[in-house]
Amino acid sequence: MGLWNDIKESFRKGNYLIRLIYINIAVFIAIAVMSVIAFLMKNPLLTEKSIHLLAIPASLKLLLVKPWTIITYMFTHKDIWHILFNMLWLYWFGKIFLEYLDQKKLVAVYLLGGICGAILFVLSFNIFPAFTEQLDISVAIGASASVMAVVMAIAVYVPNYSITLFLLGRIKIIYIALGIFVLTSVMDFSVNSGGKLAHMGGALFGYLYIVSMRKGRDPGKWINSIIDSISTIFRPAKKMKVTHKKPVTDYDYNKTKAERQAKINKILEKISRGGYDSLTREEKDFLFRESQNKN
Repeated sequence: MGLWNDIKESFRKGNYLIRLIYINIAVFIAIAVMSVIAFLMKNPLLTEKSIHLLAIPASLKLLLVKPWTIITYMFTHKDIWHILFNMLWLYWFGKIFLEYLDQKKLVAVYLLGGICGAILFVLSFNIFPAFTEQLDISVAIGASASVMAVVMAIAVYVPNYSITLFLLGRIKIIYIALGIFVLTSVMDFSVNSGGKLAHMGGALFGYLYIVSMRKGRDPGKWINSIIDSISTIFRPAKKMKVTHKKPVTDYDYNKTKAERQAKINKILEKISRGGYDSLTREEKDFLFRESQNKN
């Protein structure tokens, strides 16, 4: 039980990036357990049924019967390498994303990027003749479209951000994102074309999201409102707590002052790397309050 408690505590205290990764891993483990049960029961269809319950179908008729799959598919993986690379890309680029944008925007880009990938996948299979014969049997799973949205969004937001790659040196993030897009979405398109179409949908949303943000609009605001409403329903009511404020000692004062200065230095470094526009709303408000305090 100690391990399980550690996992629950890590999930509870972790940021939204860690929670997204945990959800993907939890679904993957559940499917793996179902595969073991299917083997023991000599019922291989049990695994396929569980996956099809979560996978988004290309057929519009089937999608109307399973509308929840437009969300569940982006957390579903069957192959270890599939989830491994998706979670690595999500973690690496998600960390950079959170340096410049807040956690709610990360969740919005992940979910809406996945939804856009699903829409492009379904529409393409219902429009183009190349997919006519596979329409009724094709499904899509995986976080690739969502991850591609996160990758493209942060690459467009801070294109000059550099990453050191083994043997290649420092490379701008925009070139890495474009390389990932070409390798996973364009090359050898006839193989797993449905998945690659979903990648394209996710990448397109990531790009359009940042373009919209720069115009002062947040396309993900509505989905964050829905998530907040759902979270409020299940959140336990806070108990009233009476506290007595202790007088501030010199030690406490100096510690708080040092922490504020460290935060200011971090924000100034961020401005030097990506400009003032790269700051989150909270960071801009913090700088404004500090400037008022010093005046």
